[in-house]
Amino acid sequence: MQVTLGENDRLDFVLKKFRRQIAKAGLFQDMKRKRFFEGPRAQRRRKDKAAARRKAKSAHRREHQ
Repeated sequence: MQVTLGENDRLDFVLKKFRRQIAKAGLFQDMKRKRFFEGPRAQRRRKDKAAARRKAKSAHRREHQ
């Protein structure tokens, strides 16, 4: 990740920009997930739950169009 600094940029603005880039790239969630070992069964369960959430969300959107 890189954030370019201008001469007149405030530090809080640059930090906010950096945090936004990291969040957008998904690095925080990745670090949280890799903090502790997760076995294959737990990975599969997590991915299945995420897929079910995505499917329900898309079905909900299709229903309300």
